[in-house]
Amino acid sequence: MSWTRDRLKTNGRIAFKKNYWSCVAVAVIMGIITGLSGVNGGRAGGSASQNSLYGTDGFGYPFAGLAITMTAIIVTLIILALEIFVGSLLEVGGKRFFVLNKTENPTVGTIFDAFRSGNYVNVVLAMFLKNLFTSLWTLLFVIPGIVKHYEYLMIPYILAENPGMDRKEAFQISKRMMDGQKMETFILDLSFIGWILLSAITCGIAGIFYVNPYREATFAELYAFNKAQAYEEGYIR
Repeated sequence: MSWTRDRLKTNGRIAFKKNYWSCVAVAVIMGIITGLSGVNGGRAGGSASQNSLYGTDGFGYPFAGLAITMTAIIVTLIILALEIFVGSLLEVGGKRFFVLNKTENPTVGTIFDAFRSGNYVNVVLAMFLKNLFTSLWTLLFVIPGIVKHYEYLMIPYILAENPGMDRKEAFQISKRMMDGQKMETFILDLSFIGWILLSAITCGIAGIFYVNPYREATFAELYAFNKAQAYEEGYIR
């Protein structure tokens, strides 16, 4: 038995609507994490253009250029540290919220569960390696990078329920869960394009109040299906 996009999205929509405001709040916090990553990437790309504007060509103000470059580096490092040591924990906590929301009515405070699990270092390291490996594969070859993204997709969910799990085991379980499902999951992602465009047209309002929590709830359904299948096949107990 396999999942279908319609079934996952229908179940996700039902789960999201029954605990609406908490889902919206958690999705907003998770969206801020994503926004930090985007700001960090944009800032890194923009520092070179700032350098040329402020004196590296000999006609500007070299000290001003140096100050701006150093400021950009410091801000980038601060954002990167927040992503690694705070953002990854909030991502895992957010996934835990949406997994629990399938059968319960968790509170917004659930997003902080990863901080309280007693396995802070393990979660941070596993998520750091997940993001690092995905980024390196993407830099080398774009398509393998996309494949690795979907191969590692279940890792935050696995850590959400098993924060003390050895990171190698978490990677292996995610890889097995996603075996034969990566293309269908990519298509599931694509099925939200219309909603994402609506979010853009409404200046993010539709994203905050509907699209983002709906998508998170849908992917939590995917994890729930994969976990049930993993129990059936016996590679998790």
